[in-house]
Amino acid sequence: MDTQAITAVPPTPVEEIVIEAGKTEKQYWRDLWRYRELFYVLSWRDIAVRYKQTVIGVAWAVIQPLLSMIIMTVVFGKVAGLPSEGDAPYAIMVFAAMLPWMFFSTSLSAASQSLVGNANLISKIYFPRMIVPASAVITSFVDFLVAFGMLLVLMVIYQFPPGWAMLTLPAFVVVAFFAAMGPGLLITALNVKYRDFRYVIPFIVQFGMYVSPVAYSSSLIREKFGETAFLLYSVNPMVGVIDGFRWAILGGESSIYWPGFAVSLALVAILLWLGVWYFRRTERTFADVI
Repeated sequence: MDTQAITAVPPTPVEEIVIEAGKTEKQYWRDLWRYRELFYVLSWRDIAVRYKQTVIGVAWAVIQPLLSMIIMTVVFGKVAGLPSEGDAPYAIMVFAAMLPWMFFSTSLSAASQSLVGNANLISKIYFPRMIVPASAVITSFVDFLVAFGMLLVLMVIYQFPPGWAMLTLPAFVVVAFFAAMGPGLLITALNVKYRDFRYVIPFIVQFGMYVSPVAYSSSLIREKFGETAFLLYSVNPMVGVIDGFRWAILGGESSIYWPGFAVSLALVAILLWLGVWYFRRTERTFADVI
């Protein structure tokens, strides 16, 4: 009678969600990494939906800041006669500020509606909900990259080569990401329970653009109102972000007022902490009220 050797096959490892007393935060941040594929899927889906059935596709990411730059250059540079920073062309100075501002405004708008827009997904399965607004911010980052390519074209047209400071631009991009992520987490968590918060975002974007140094140099504020007033002005976190971008892009033609930049950076950190704290505090109720 023939006998056959039976080889034991080890069982396939199964991922488990571990719940430890007092280790909730630790496991949550691990889950963010474990669900990274969902983050990729949501980000790619948002990018595809954003440009699906559009006539000119990603060119919208160029047209919006480009038209805004042209209008601001004519109104503030030509009509009002406001100065640029150093010898930098006024158009490039404005476009250097439009990059972080458009990234911030589109990220804030997308993140604030992200949970409500994914209500079916959130109410059915478990995953760290922070993935949803984070993927919305990444979608806006794609627009940023497209607009940055347009900036390089403008620098060639105006024969304004970048300096070594351009190498520091990624650090300021990270600051811009956190500046959008903090308020985005806070407002999207509030919007789940109080749907009228979606009407606050257009007001924040419109008002914020006027009080941020997008169409003009922040040095004008410091020269006219003094350093103390400028420090109060820097409570707007986008002041430091925009000044950082201009310093990196314009090089020696621009300068950073470091005390004001430190104030803006501190506000970015506070808003990020507040956004994460409130989001985590209310996250467990999202599936019930959304």
